[in-house]
Amino acid sequence: MTSLPPQPLSPLDGRYRSAVGTLGEHLSEAGLNRARVQVEVEWLIAQTDRGFFGTSPLSPDQRAQLRSVVTEFGQADIDELAALEATTRHDVKAVEYYVRRRLELLGLDAIAELTHFACTSEDINNLSYAITVRDAVREVWLPKYRAAIDALEALAVEHRDAAMLSRTHGQPATPSTMGKELAVFVHRLTRIAKQVEATEYLGKFSGATGTFSAHVVAAPDVAWPEVSRQFVESLGLTWNPLTTQIESHDWQAELYARISHANRVLHNLATDIWTYISLGYFRQIPQAGATGSSTMPHKINPIRFENAEANLELSCAVLDSLAATLVTSRLQRDLTDSSAQRNIGVGFGHSLLALDNIQRGLGEVDLDESLLLDDLDGNWEVLGEAIQTVIRAEVVAGRSTISDPYALLKELTRGKRVGAAELAAFVEGLEIGDAAKQRLLALTPATYTGIASKLVDEL
Repeated sequence: MTSLPPQPLSPLDGRYRSAVGTLGEHLSEAGLNRARVQVEVEWLIAQTDRGFFGTSPLSPDQRAQLRSVVTEFGQADIDELAALEATTRHDVKAVEYYVRRRLELLGLDAIAELTHFACTSEDINNLSYAITVRDAVREVWLPKYRAAIDALEALAVEHRDAAMLSRTHGQPATPSTMGKELAVFVHRLTRIAKQVEATEYLGKFSGATGTFSAHVVAAPDVAWPEVSRQFVESLGLTWNPLTTQIESHDWQAELYARISHANRVLHNLATDIWTYISLGYFRQIPQAGATGSSTMPHKINPIRFENAEANLELSCAVLDSLAATLVTSRLQRDLTDSSAQRNIGVGFGHSLLALDNIQRGLGEVDLDESLLLDDLDGNWEVLGEAIQTVIRAEVVAGRSTISDPYALLKELTRGKRVGAAELAAFVEGLEIGDAAKQRLLALTPATYTGIASKLVDEL
């Protein structure tokens, strides 16, 4: 048997690449290296702007040429860095040598020793991860998350008045509308979106143990904490003034916990939609050329939502592990975070794939309102709640002397099928005011939805 040519080990880089590939722009090794180059370049510019050690600010043309190293970073640069790392056996040192080569090519040899000046690898890494994760969240994950919410909200608005039987504990219960039930998920997911959008992306830039020791020895008169703060903030990040060798990763733990929370709400949505499909409430729209079962031609399986469930679980497994692992570092530094953080893209990738499936799935279902109405009409006993509640109000108002209204309705309805005629006869015989009696006689399961449709306006 011949060997296969090199193949992607993860389905995210193989089968599902078209759905998640945009994350690679940020959360791949190449994306990380480009961010590392960006941090090194911006640190060079910041130092020369301050005239460190007799240097002069770079000209506008020199700045543009230096920054183009980042903006034009491509496959040749990826390959060059890989070759350098093969020799250095150190990823950040390879980046330093790469930047030095660029300075030589641009005729900026005079500032070469300012490359990586007073930096530990983690000064570069923590800022690079913050940049790449921030951009991946803002430019890729959040837009897809918002698109899924928008698709769900459109369904909620469309079906705001579609009365349906609720099923608390899986049993017939007080009716609602499909729109209101979907709006609950929209509200939950939107609230989490705001939390994700409010994430602080922290960065440190303070040397080997967070003390600015090398900085002070080299330039004792410089206000290094202020220089550090301004540099970190110039990258669009929030400065962390108190760290060890590493930035403590608490912001990452907070963010990944929020993404996992979103994943779990989405998982709840996927299982509910799957159940509504199983009940027949939603019909799946056949897709041209698609096969539901290899042996049963009639089937349209709810694969979008099943795929989403699996990928949401995988995403949570990775992100939960990262959130738990990254907040611990032995004493001033250990290297467990280095390997762990290389899987950030995996966690986001499975979540993004799930979002893609949910958004597509929501566009491939159609509500069967006639079935919803039939279901309601077969469960008149759910009006027992309304009847006993009205009786209690009538007792308080002095228009009834019925004792224990709940027990009275329990005897009539619990575990039984009660039809419209039986309930009407029961209501006719109640000792309650005429206005209350007429309200109950006019009530049907399809109209017993309270203000469910209006609650959709809360969106």
